[in-house]
Formats: sequence, structure tokens, C-alpha cells
Amino acid sequence: MLPYPQIDPVAIALGPLKIHWYGLMYLIGIGGAWWLASRRVNAFAPSWNKDKLSDMVFWVAMGVILGGRLGYVLFYDLAAYIAEPAKMLRIWEGGMSFHGGFIGVMLASWWFGKRNGKSFFELMDFIAPLVPIGLGAGRIGNFINAELWGKATDLPWAMVFPTDPQQLARHPSQLYQFALEGLALFAILWFYSRKPRPTMAVSGMFALSYGVFRFIVEFVRVPDTQLGYLAGGWLTMGQVLSVPMILVGIGLIWFAYHRQAAQGAAR
Repeated sequence: MLPYPQIDPVAIALGPLKIHWYGLMYLIGIGGAWWLASRRVNAFAPSWNKDKLSDMVFWVAMGVILGGRLGYVLFYDLAAYIAEPAKMLRIWEGGMSFHGGFIGVMLASWWFGKRNGKSFFELMDFIAPLVPIGLGAGRIGNFINAELWGKATDLPWAMVFPTDPQQLARHPSQLYQFALEGLALFAILWFYSRKPRPTMAVSGMFALSYGVFRFIVEFVRVPDTQLGYLAGGWLTMGQVLSVPMILVGIGLIWFAYHRQAAQGAAR
């Protein structure tokens, strides 16, 4: 068993002002995405300047934060937030939904693309390889908060989390998700998007890969207490929400290459 590193969730405390690691992870994710986007923007939109790129990152970040929070409220714990609406503002306590954030990013991309001469999928293909930076940083934030831990196990890398009332040795599922949703997903999308791909293909690869990774990790991650297991006692809400992503991802990749082949044949 590995010892859990006792990290104070508060990174900086200046009197009453407290800056949490979880919030800093969002800044790292947004800053990393902006930096990577700035290195790729010339090939995507040569006419875009730094201000245009910053505007895009800002609106996508708003989609992540607002969509992620609203998604968690609606998908995971609606009753608790109805009982105490002020909890919605306490983002540093956790409670963000990837699937809600993903919907927020899609809406922000549609809105921004429509006003800047880019189709929805053109912009989503550009944004998709940037997303794993924020996903990976967010999972490190979950680990520091000692939240979203996994099931009990006797594996040598199991950890006892201070927030676990049972004090059992558990899967560090946050680190599994960091490795898959952060590192592996970034590598897949980075290398896949290095070559020209038909529109929709990169978006499809993102949806498919993330959906598969999330579905797998959910088998060793403890579901949210207020929901428990669904569909006969074995599926989690995370898996239920990931299935449509997998199917849509497969469909987008198939349609992208099928349309490219049809267009080539027509010539």
C-alpha cells in the first residue's frame, strides 16, 4: 500500500483569501490550452490574432466552468442544490461534471464559430486536442481534494484517503483518470491530428476515446453516494453518460471518412 501524500487543498492563504489547488488546476488547464492553441492557430486560422484566440479560449473556458457545474447539479445531485442553492458557487469544493462541461464547450464553440467564420466541427476539431490538458489537471485537483476515490483493493499501489470514513485501502482512481483522460488522450489526439483529417474525425476520436476511458475507469471508481449504481446495480451515471459519447464518436469518424471517400469518387 502506498501512503497518501497529505496535501493541503488550500494552496495559498492570505488572511481570509484562500486559493485552492482545485481552482489552480483549472487555471493550469486553461493556460495550457491557450499555449497549445497559440502554437497551432496559424495552420487553423492564419488570420486570427492573439486577441481572437484569447476570446475563443475565454468562451470555451466559460463553457467548461458553467456547463461543468450545471451538469453536476442536474446529473448528479439536483436535490441537494435545490435545498441549498448557495452550494452552486462553491466550485472549490468539487462537484463538476465532465459531460456537462463538454456540452458547455459545444455550445460555446457553436456560438463562437458562427461569429468567426468557422463551422461547428471545424472549431471542435481544433479544440479537441487542447481539452486533455484541463482534464488531466482537474484529476490532479480531485486527488489533492481526496475525492472521487475508487473501490477497496489489495493492490500494492492502493491508498487510504483521509476523506474516507471507512479508511479502506482503495484504488487511486483519480490517478488512473489522469493517466487515461489526461496523458493517453492527449497523446492519441496530438498524434492523430498531426496529419490532415476529414472534418469531424478529430472530434469523433475525442468522443470515442474519452468515452471508452471513462467507461473503463468507472468499474473501479466508487459512484456518487447520492446516486449509487444504476441499471440493475452495476452501471454508474458516468458510464451511462459515456455510452452516447462512444456511439457518437464512432458515428462521426465513420461519417467523416465516408463523406471524404464519396467526395473523392465524385471528382
